[in-house]
Amino acid sequence: MATFELYRRSTIGMCLTETLDEMVQNGTLSPELAIQVLVQFDKSMAEALETQVKSKVSIKGHLHTYRFCDNVWTFMLQDALIKTDDCQENVGRVKIVACDSKLLT
Repeated sequence: MATFELYRRSTIGMCLTETLDEMVQNGTLSPELAIQVLVQFDKSMAEALETQVKSKVSIKGHLHTYRFCDNVWTFMLQDALIKTDDCQENVGRVKIVACDSKLLT
């Protein structure tokens, strides 16, 4: 199963990457094992989002920028309203990155 490396840019992904880098620099972890951990992280995040998240979200805002490159859409919204079943939140800027899930099979 192929995976995208999208979740590495999330807060938890950045923290994991920084921690792995420190461990490699300290010699407590080999670079090969650090890469294996990141690959497993990519797979686990994709699986968890597919199987465990059942919420739906509605996002409305002013489209500032969009691009399509290497089968990945990126949308930048300004003054967005994010709604879930039980709450809503106004945010200044939102970045949405979307990939075709068919490419993962």
